[in-house]
Amino acid sequence: MRFRHLGDSGLRVSVVGIGCNNFGVRVDAAGTRQVVDRAIDEGITLFDTADTYGNKGGSETLLGEALGARRKDVVLATKFSGPMDEAGTLRGASRRYIMQAVEASLRRLRTDYIDLYQLHHPDPSTPMEETLRALDDLVHQGKVRYIGSSNLPAWQVADAHWIAKCEELTAFISSQNEFSLLEREPERELIPALKAYGLGLLPYFPLASGMLSGKYRRGEQTPAGSRLETTPRLAQKYFTESNWRFVERLTRFSEQRGRSLLELAFAWLLAHPPVASVIAGTMNAGQVEKNAKAASWELTADELAEVGRLLNADSNV
Repeated sequence: MRFRHLGDSGLRVSVVGIGCNNFGVRVDAAGTRQVVDRAIDEGITLFDTADTYGNKGGSETLLGEALGARRKDVVLATKFSGPMDEAGTLRGASRRYIMQAVEASLRRLRTDYIDLYQLHHPDPSTPMEETLRALDDLVHQGKVRYIGSSNLPAWQVADAHWIAKCEELTAFISSQNEFSLLEREPERELIPALKAYGLGLLPYFPLASGMLSGKYRRGEQTPAGSRLETTPRLAQKYFTESNWRFVERLTRFSEQRGRSLLELAFAWLLAHPPVASVIAGTMNAGQVEKNAKAASWELTADELAEVGRLLNADSNV
């Protein structure tokens, strides 16, 4: 397993991370333990969860139980700001709520500090300075080691950076956003901003909800129980004609090199300089093993250029 620094910070993470969004919903306590055990065996150190995952707290609870004494050996990342009650009162990025949310996450995770505490979603009702000041206090209190953001647009990443710099506050070291061979929007503005300000990128949905896993084929029955079979909204998003063309081209490219489409999905993301670790949700130990193996492929400059041509082929028609 390879490791990289998260942005310009001193925090080192494995280039493959475990997305814990399935824990407590599609993966039970025993399954969570199997995933965690195999990940650690494979050299994976980054575990990314959120307070909302697992029906509001379930993922953090199961992850904390599965890690146990090994907590000190991993980089534990979680998030706040998503809705934690039906009334909509437990959410957001205000000082008042952050101070509540962090204590609840610490308790569920069975730890006295969080390595990376991330703003999960923008909160338009709270000034960014208020959020950063609250997080800065948590860092000084030792409850949080580093802070990051998730789902912020490039302009807001830049805004948060300059607020922290001007007010001498702890700054975000990372941004977690959707990024994959089929979702390349971050290339336009986000990645240039991250490079400019020294932040790391943690891509989520690297396999486009499974579209890049290799298990879906045009014209064939969608695997029973798979994410794109059980979630019509995602199927509508990814099962498009252009995406099928991309998948077929990229599959041929991979197979010609004795690799899988899944391996290409990871290798392509890791070829982007801001990317520190690829966050992939996993259902079982077998998926963990495949993801860890995928990190071994380092694309050459020629291979990267060829993938670029395949992705841009439609624009030349």
